Amino acid sequence: MTPRAAVQTYLKELQERISSTFASLDGGVFQHDDWQHHSGGGGQSRVLQNGAVLEKCGVNFSAVDGIMPEKMANRMQAKSGTTFFATGVSVVLHPRNPFVPIVHCNFRYFELLEDGYCTDSWFGGGADLTPCYPFLEDTKHFHQTFKNALEPFGTQYYPQFKQQCDQYFYLPHRQETRGIGGIFFDHLRQNHDHYFALLQATGNAFLDAYIPILEKRKDMVYTEHNRYWQEVRRGRYAEFNLAFDRGTQFGLETNGRIESILMSLPPVTRWLYNYQPEANSAEAAALEFFQARDWLKD
Repeated sequence: MTPRAAVQTYLKELQERISSTFASLDGGVFQHDDWQHHSGGGGQSRVLQNGAVLEKCGVNFSAVDGIMPEKMANRMQAKSGTTFFATGVSVVLHPRNPFVPIVHCNFRYFELLEDGYCTDSWFGGGADLTPCYPFLEDTKHFHQTFKNALEPFGTQYYPQFKQQCDQYFYLPHRQETRGIGGIFFDHLRQNHDHYFALLQATGNAFLDAYIPILEKRKDMVYTEHNRYWQEVRRGRYAEFNLAFDRGTQFGLETNGRIESILMSLPPVTRWLYNYQPEANSAEAAALEFFQARDWLKD
């Protein structure tokens, strides 16, 4: 099996494992849509909507190839006519209960080819958590799970990937973090076997990091006020994905399937003019909580 095929096989299996776990927990059914990319390859989008626990959840797999658009080639300093191959799994879950955090993960592999020969390849990925009402114990659990998954590969990875996540999932126009972070990595190249194993370790850790939080919070009693705040916070999530997310930009620049690209957007959200939570409220405390810090420090 070629390196490309091995990565693709793992990612397809990861999609199956994640979507079947969420379907079992929710009791709902994912809609499966197979699609083809105009330039080559394709994928499968799996979306569950209006579930008992999951208001909207997408678990997408793609493996596409084609000639790199000129704009993207210039950004990557690649020759005109360079072809690419990209495969990945992307997950976004918008829970019904406001006390359950939004979660996102993406694990991917990219190749550049000239005259049919691979000239460069790399891995990327990560996972991050976006609560509306944060709990310190949940935050610690999420970060500790990924730290444990990364440590066999080197103690330098978790702090490095955590910092990159804090820097990436940030809304500069609002000077706000998107949530409590997690890990984020990109352009891991040279040592293919090492980084493929690292990708698998973090991909396999995703459910362990999130499912205990989901199960702990999904039956908490909430009010219409809590839902209102959830919709405000979802607006921030949508802003990031539309303005800054690299995956969204890549999909749009390569004329990808729009329903799959925008799968990450929440089903219901709101933008209010100059909305400010009440002083000393749980919502004001949440905004104070959303600051990049060492969550695992005693």
